[in-house]
Amino acid sequence: MAKETINPSNVHPTKGYSHAIKAGNTIYCAGQVGIGEDGKVVEGFEEQAGQALENLKRILEAAGATLNDVVKTITYVKTMEYMSGYREARQKYFGDHRPAATLIQVAGLARPELLIEIEAIAVVG
Repeated sequence: MAKETINPSNVHPTKGYSHAIKAGNTIYCAGQVGIGEDGKVVEGFEEQAGQALENLKRILEAAGATLNDVVKTITYVKTMEYMSGYREARQKYFGDHRPAATLIQVAGLARPELLIEIEAIAVVG
């Protein structure tokens, strides 16, 4: 099965990993965080959640998919206090589409200022 690496130019550059791998009709997206195209972390939880979802949307578009093709998400947050903000951001991006989802509270992420990370699996066709 052919595999395609997805690293769109409108998402921050990666270091040692790919934003996504498309294998057949399945797209495996690496965890997305609140880092803008310029490589800087955005301020605030809602802003980070929105940026992570925007990054995910752009990666899927580069792979020929949309957020409606997402079948599973795994979201990591530093505290469950962010739940309402995450739900709002998720609703804005996913609308009525409700993929299977897991939410996990973690002690920390790759950088101390990061508050959320979202990974996804999408299936097209």
